Amino acid sequence: MSEVPLSPVGREQIHKLESALLIGSILRPDVIEELRNPEERLTWVDSLAVAAALAREKAKLSVSQIADEIGRSEATIRNHLQGKTKAGQIVRETYEKFAREGVNITLPDVFPAPTKSLDTAALEEEVNRLKKAAGRREAEK
Repeated sequence: MSEVPLSPVGREQIHKLESALLIGSILRPDVIEELRNPEERLTWVDSLAVAAALAREKAKLSVSQIADEIGRSEATIRNHLQGKTKAGQIVRETYEKFAREGVNITLPDVFPAPTKSLDTAALEEEVNRLKKAAGRREAEK
């Protein structure tokens, strides 16, 4: 991801930080687990997107400006920004991680690695056995 400022100035920088916060938060293992539930998925994504308004707060926008821009109540924005919601806590933790380690978004392994490797020798034996059996059946006809 291109340079993402932690104290954005201007709309482009706000959108970069907001996007990084949203993506970084969604890719956390605990959030991915929550997103597996289809009944809650939309609520989680929406809440994290609203909580990513932290980027706008870091750009020194007021709560009322943020609420007007994203179409949510001031109370909702305040609750997310103060970490009174789980989504607000997650986005704030993501921001703090970015502040400590820099903005580095890595894709997690969401598909487990195979637990058993293929035994090609055993597969070849099975193929040969099946070919011989098929050949015997063909010869019997």
